[in-house]
Amino acid sequence: MLKKVHELNVKIFADGAEKASMVELAKSPLIKGFTTNPTLMRKAGIVDYAGFAKDILSVIKDKPISFEVFSDDFREMERQARIITAWAPNVYVKIPITNTKRESSFDLVKKLADDNIKLNVTAMLTLQQVKHISRAFAPKAPVIVSIFAGRIADTGVDPMPIMREAKAILASQKNVELLWASPRELLNIYHADEVGCDIITVTPEILKKIEKVGFDHHELSVETVKMFYDDGQKVGYTLYEA
Repeated sequence: MLKKVHELNVKIFADGAEKASMVELAKSPLIKGFTTNPTLMRKAGIVDYAGFAKDILSVIKDKPISFEVFSDDFREMERQARIITAWAPNVYVKIPITNTKRESSFDLVKKLADDNIKLNVTAMLTLQQVKHISRAFAPKAPVIVSIFAGRIADTGVDPMPIMREAKAILASQKNVELLWASPRELLNIYHADEVGCDIITVTPEILKKIEKVGFDHHELSVETVKMFYDDGQKVGYTLYEA
């Protein structure tokens, strides 16, 4: 029998940057943390980065939240990272695996990890990246490794073997958690759990589908037919013999 989502081992983090949604989701025991990024914040119309973050952190104090640096220069990334980490104890600083010049963030990640800054190394898609960056982590500083499994799937490649191998690479580092990023469907939550991911980020759109877990497929078939019928009636489609 299919497990309910709350019965799985993988932790669900909500992915977004809309305050009302984040505050409401924070009340749910199903949601164990949050992730954001500059793209989501721009889409949400946020212009004051620090103001938004501090506002959210004044409400959500007991669940981890990742905020990303937004520079392409590693010195500036470090400056931003040290500002962000000081906002609250539950903050993780997101550092991209590389900058736009294809330069590795290894040295920056190592420096920040050595200073016990909680990190979320993001935008990762290859096992080579995982192997490389894993050597930068300090023994105790908490780290999240975010692999964009959904983007891997977008290229026609099954991400599950990659995620399973990534988990094996990181297994000896007890302070490191593997995150399945950019899911495309609710089923990915089960995929992430199956391969041993510690965390999966889930958008509000996917979260809304959780109530469908275990739903009778015959009933879902009727619901689908009813949707097509209702929409046809609302438009008032008609057909006549030529």
